[in-house]
Amino acid sequence: MARDPDEGAAYVFELVDDDVAGPGASPAPAGAVGPDGQEPPGHADGADGAGPPPPPGTPPLTWRRTAPFVALLAVALGTGLAVDGTRDAARMERMRDAAGGVSDLSAPLGESWSWSGKVDLGEGMTDVAVLGDDLVFESEGELVALDPASGEEAWTVELGDGPECGPTVSPVWDDPRTPSLVCLQERGRETEVVVVGPGGATSRPRLLPAADTARYGQPHTGPDGTVLRARRVGAEAPLDPDVRCDASGECVGQISQGRDLVLRAEDAVTGEERWTATVPFRPTDAALCTSTFGAAWGSSENRIHLSGQLAPDAYGARVRADLVNVEGCGVEAALTASGVPLGGRPEQGSSVVGRLDSGGFLGMTWDARVRTTLYDADGATVGDVAGYVISPKTTDGVGPATLLSIDELRRRLSAHDADGAARWDVALQSGGQEFLAQVGDVAVITTGAGSVRGLDLATGEERWLWDGSEPGTDADGGYFGTAYVVQAFTDGQVVLLLAEGNGSVARGMVALDAGTGEVVWEQAGGGPGTTLDPHDGDVVREGISGDLISVDGHLMEIGTLGVRGLG
Repeated sequence: MARDPDEGAAYVFELVDDDVAGPGASPAPAGAVGPDGQEPPGHADGADGAGPPPPPGTPPLTWRRTAPFVALLAVALGTGLAVDGTRDAARMERMRDAAGGVSDLSAPLGESWSWSGKVDLGEGMTDVAVLGDDLVFESEGELVALDPASGEEAWTVELGDGPECGPTVSPVWDDPRTPSLVCLQERGRETEVVVVGPGGATSRPRLLPAADTARYGQPHTGPDGTVLRARRVGAEAPLDPDVRCDASGECVGQISQGRDLVLRAEDAVTGEERWTATVPFRPTDAALCTSTFGAAWGSSENRIHLSGQLAPDAYGARVRADLVNVEGCGVEAALTASGVPLGGRPEQGSSVVGRLDSGGFLGMTWDARVRTTLYDADGATVGDVAGYVISPKTTDGVGPATLLSIDELRRRLSAHDADGAARWDVALQSGGQEFLAQVGDVAVITTGAGSVRGLDLATGEERWLWDGSEPGTDADGGYFGTAYVVQAFTDGQVVLLLAEGNGSVARGMVALDAGTGEVVWEQAGGGPGTTLDPHDGDVVREGISGDLISVDGHLMEIGTLGVRGLG
């Protein structure tokens, strides 16, 4: 049998006598019982019918004739197929929970299933959520959940009129995983809220009292099972005389006085207050106070000035599972799901706060130079880094979290731990860096110049370079000389890059070995110019035209008229 050796040592196998089963023996029939009273391997009920792996020293009966050869080969090579298989299985299982993780990317992808139906638009082209292990989205008055393995509808929830469910995000820019969705819908002249959790579990509908709306403001879907409300407070201030707007809606001048914003989060099920926060007004450019700026969450109809071009009370919000960004005329704030404010109070429009897939948040500010402040998941400051910080689009979940910072003034690329501690610092070769993947001991990045590089995660030294050019051609960067990487995924060994460019609808895919940069497989873009057949809703059969998302280790393509599984 196989004995688990020390790291790097050979596996030693005890050979199995072939006469136990005899030549040409086949697996025992279902229900048969061995001499120890146990059912033989390969007949336990399992999800795939294969059952659990056999105990050490008992290979499947169909392998017994080849076991001596396999064992001797394993000893000679210093490894074992069973151990490799176990490691592969462990890796695939780990990738199910990793950001951008896919179970297997070793072979070209084909369509494994398709679901035809409308995927309602959000702020992005396809805003979705992941509840439990299901892909969830709004579709023509319903909340639909798809099983990522089969494409079957796992559950649906019927919604009322004018529904809005959140937080949903574009998988291109944000992590869509959330513990629950809050859905606001119309019931006559009133607004109703329900909370939907994994498996489609839905709370009892609650009508939002009109008195609460008058007191706290209009409702908005919030994170962590909350309803957000906000309202302006304080006396209305006159506009500064230097504010001017032209016929196109472009406004110039400064608005020096305005009203604060009070933000409230209430439990969506009970209506009880979770937290409140006040966002103070700060003098701001009139261009940030137009009726077209941000979302129309809280604009006041009686405070539209200058032919509707200025809206001094307008504000909007972007909500993720663990972060709320609010901005409007003179107000800008980022808060955690529990109401902890992030960042200082720099000039409006000169900062941005985002979340990290590894946990925590980052806040970037820029004036003479860019700096990034790092926060933990509770909103406490943990570090400060020069330059702007980028985190990987995908990771294999192995090793410590890594952040890359780009200091344009110093022309340096640096690596940092999650708390900002410096790891290495190398020359910045070009601008437009993207941190595509962290796999094993390699950081995969791409640049504005079009090349993809693998850097040693410990030292920053270049391990490999790939530019997509065909040998013997004058192409500058192949895929990436005229295209850019939209999304990246990994199975822990291979990095899949989705790129678009050249004005074509279909996007190109290339799978690179994370350790060497060698092309494992590729599919060029520029395929058919249609994403879906509007007559029958069939999902496109060639090329990638929608957004990709990985759920529970399964890769899917999402379009406005359908979803398909890729495997």
